[in-house]
Amino acid sequence: MSQLFTPFSLGPLTLPNRIVIAPMCQYSAVDGIASDWHLMHLGNLAMSGAGLLIIEATAVEPRGRISPADLGLWSDAGAAALGKILDAIRRYSPMPIALQLAHAGRKASTAAPWDGGQLLDSTGGGWPTVAPSPLPFMPDDPPPLELSPADMAHIERCFVSAAQRAQQIGVDAIEIHAAHGYLLHQFLSPLANVGNDEFGGSLENRMRFPLAVFAAMRAAVSERIPIGVRISATDWVAGGWDVEQSIVFANELKARGCAYIHVSSGGLSPQQKIPLGPNYQVPLAAAIRAGCGLATVAVGLITEAEAAEAIVAEGRADLVAIARGILYDPRWPWHAAAKLGARVEAPRQYWRCQPRELKELFGDIRFRQR
Repeated sequence: MSQLFTPFSLGPLTLPNRIVIAPMCQYSAVDGIASDWHLMHLGNLAMSGAGLLIIEATAVEPRGRISPADLGLWSDAGAAALGKILDAIRRYSPMPIALQLAHAGRKASTAAPWDGGQLLDSTGGGWPTVAPSPLPFMPDDPPPLELSPADMAHIERCFVSAAQRAQQIGVDAIEIHAAHGYLLHQFLSPLANVGNDEFGGSLENRMRFPLAVFAAMRAAVSERIPIGVRISATDWVAGGWDVEQSIVFANELKARGCAYIHVSSGGLSPQQKIPLGPNYQVPLAAAIRAGCGLATVAVGLITEAEAAEAIVAEGRADLVAIARGILYDPRWPWHAAAKLGARVEAPRQYWRCQPRELKELFGDIRFRQR
């Protein structure tokens, strides 16, 4: 039996298989409000047969957007638009859906990637950025505004409000974005957080604000909604955030009720040296899984069904996340099931596409062919 296609539980939420669609920014919202593109994009992915779909990084306040076109959940209008899309998807797909909540910090206020990705000033639709320390991401960028305790309390409330809106529109799980150099990662890394107050300096202090955000969100939403955290396990820069610190952080999250750790890497410093290659982040996920015992999601250039199967079967991670690979092949889970001799969910409208040699792919299907 394929281990990739066995069920897995994140607390009260049971996934039909171990394939996760990772959150991928679409830069297609207007003032944070989801567009028709999101209906098409998410609807397409919801027919893929994956075990969990995570909606892209969704800003908890306007200045927390990566770009002006980022999705947001700081307003009732944003919640209503996204809720309408979820309702439409769920009429046709039983796939569990999670939402990633984020704040970009000093990496906010940039153009969309296809427009150059550069930092935007006020004349180009940008805004002042914020961070734990007044250190810019790129050397030539203006420094971000250093957050005060009052500012941090405001951002914590923004995360809580967004989580409550996510619950109201019916998401099945929530993921906190503490990776890729965004605000919570900036607090964690000694390369971005050089303060000497209660939120900087020691590892205990650098973890304080991200842990407070998690705890506040966990207390604000129903226990039936698991909350996980995406981290960068290493900055890939000497003297920065690393696997050992990630394990400490993961254990602190576990003690506060975290459901899973989604293990990525990098994004904090342009000095990073990432050894790109197939499955290059899987050893990071395996180390963190061994070090904390939390359910762990591996991601990063996992493109082959056989590789995903081995990761789960060998206990290196509990779940495997696919990102750009599923944009290229939106039926990746179907094809993985075919290779591994497993069954997968598919919409009834597509049952007739099942190849004759794979007549068991979509399970026990009974319908009259005319």
